[in-house]
Amino acid sequence: MPGATVAGVELHVAKSGSDTAAGTAEAPLLTIGAAAALARPGDTVVVHEGVYREWVNPPRGGTAAAPITYQAARGADGRYEQVTISGAEVVTDWRPHPGAAAAGQVWVATVPNALFGSRNPYAERIGGDWFFDRVNTWHTGEVYLDGKSMYESLTLDGVEHPRVTEDSFDPAGSLLTWYCEVGDDVTTIWANFGDADPAAHEIEINVRTFVFWPAATGIDHITVRGFTLTKAATQWAPPTALQEGLVGPHWSKGWVIEDNTITDSKNVGVSLGKEASTGQNEAAAGPKGAKGGTQREREVIQRALALRGPGAGEPHPWSRDHVGSHTVRRNTIRDCEQAGIVGHLGAAFSTIADNHISRIHVKRQWHGAEVAGIKLHAAIDTVISGNTIHHTHRALWLDWQAQGTLVRRNVFYASTAEDLMVEVCHGPYLVDSNLFLSPWAVKDMSTGGAYVHNYVAGRIANCTEHQRYTPYHLPHSTAVYGVSNILGGDDRFYNNVFVGDGARRDRTAPQVPAEPALASFWSGAIDMDGVPGQATFVPTPVGTSQYDAYPTPQEYPHEDGNALAGPRLPVWVEGNLYADGAEPFRAEPTAQVVGTSPVRVEVVDAAAGTVRVDVTDAEGLDAVAPVTTARLGLSYQAETGYTNPDGSDLDLSTDIFGIRRSTVVPGPFAASAPGTRTLRAPGPEGRR
Repeated sequence: MPGATVAGVELHVAKSGSDTAAGTAEAPLLTIGAAAALARPGDTVVVHEGVYREWVNPPRGGTAAAPITYQAARGADGRYEQVTISGAEVVTDWRPHPGAAAAGQVWVATVPNALFGSRNPYAERIGGDWFFDRVNTWHTGEVYLDGKSMYESLTLDGVEHPRVTEDSFDPAGSLLTWYCEVGDDVTTIWANFGDADPAAHEIEINVRTFVFWPAATGIDHITVRGFTLTKAATQWAPPTALQEGLVGPHWSKGWVIEDNTITDSKNVGVSLGKEASTGQNEAAAGPKGAKGGTQREREVIQRALALRGPGAGEPHPWSRDHVGSHTVRRNTIRDCEQAGIVGHLGAAFSTIADNHISRIHVKRQWHGAEVAGIKLHAAIDTVISGNTIHHTHRALWLDWQAQGTLVRRNVFYASTAEDLMVEVCHGPYLVDSNLFLSPWAVKDMSTGGAYVHNYVAGRIANCTEHQRYTPYHLPHSTAVYGVSNILGGDDRFYNNVFVGDGARRDRTAPQVPAEPALASFWSGAIDMDGVPGQATFVPTPVGTSQYDAYPTPQEYPHEDGNALAGPRLPVWVEGNLYADGAEPFRAEPTAQVVGTSPVRVEVVDAAAGTVRVDVTDAEGLDAVAPVTTARLGLSYQAETGYTNPDGSDLDLSTDIFGIRRSTVVPGPFAASAPGTRTLRAPGPEGRR
């Protein structure tokens, strides 16, 4: 039958096995790598309970009809067995460090360099394009005390006399420090474990760069399911270099990464990004005055389109036929210092759904322009839906070429910069039925956005960008249609609920977050770190008054009748509700302004990702016009409609809970569903 899945054999892996065994349930293999060497399209590698300390480097992929599946075994109750694949090794021979000021707190161990293979994480420095810290020399290595990562010190004195990392989410934890020196044969690591005796605890160090990652490109149609994937010495992953991840397809097509717990990558958890031949940090490596990152990124895109593959070891060109179309769903992703999910080019045509992403960039020893819960470039026809993202720097950052991108039914809170940043994109992209709960909700340095049926409790900031010229594409394609700077506008705000934060008309800063862990380091400033050019945001209260300087469609193009575009494109703002001091766009014809919001959203368990929604008087809201593909029209530059990735019309008839909107009212909640409901962060069975 066309499209049917081709079944293969099962290869079993267990800690009791042997790599000379047959790989059956009765005679399992010992390592996942041995099973990967045998697996053919249609086969399933079933891994039984235990900790597997190896880099899984699949030598081949499957096909759309016959993928190769790697999955944790299921017990009699149907649940996944506890299977951990780790890039770390345990170190046990810790000795007291003589002369330490705090006796018993500082310990030292030596590790043979042969353990690390070709890349020693304690010799490899973090760096690359858009990495800000050019002075300090942090390493990709890490030390873990009972699974919790410690803080690198640049000197031995910082281990003997540790000092709090001021911006850390965990100031007390930042006093647990380590320092390293690499010799010809051994690496020496000093560590301050506080009151812990390492003999009574598990101490691990990063050893491998990757956990589940093919060394070759074009390893298509692999499923990775049900594992804990942890502890990788990944390098910084900008859009102009090989984007390493703890797990990822490495410039391939059709991967499914689902139901995993992904933790403690030094930089990126899941990478859907580009390979190395199209560019490798030329901007950072070039001499002063050489071409900058923006030009280098344009070159990366053209090189990716011009790749000739599939010769031996050569990557395929960037197109729907060869790259992307991945699914990343129902994963828990946390404690990665750059990004939970990253991707340039390789995330196109993909779905990122029902993931719980938190604690991203929490140590804050260094910083760069690629830091977010999800950071994507060229997310063409990518669907980002049902995710809960919190306690990050930026939650979601769409940078360059968000075209056909759908951002739907996500929950964002506890972002220290903002929940959503859309940078130098031309659209069309749709943002609908999301909860934006951080003090800054959206930073808009793009055109062609449609914001529909959202609940917005934070500020919006907007600016133009006339210095950078970025591509837009033919509909549903990687083919470049043209390039342009960002004139601003061409945005639509329909049927949203804006709930104010107590700002006065004098444009005061947003209120500091109530959560103490956030209030300690959140300044309230407009944080545009990593954005080149002359980007300037002017704060305004919650609402759409940020766009007061933009023309309406009736006022555009100019009073003098000039038909040329600029300096700003028009905005469409209708059907929104503004409560608690939120302010409407100056010319919104159907704004509903009320004193108290009939809808309240509260985070009730910040760590677990639980949000309570109270709809008290939705029936009393004025009905508004439905939003459809036809009503949204065409984006200005790409001249493309707002549709599903397959080109079909959007369906906005259900709310964030999936309840049908019998009467269309502002916000992400149906008028027919008053009362209190709870949104929980997604798990293996999706959002509950």
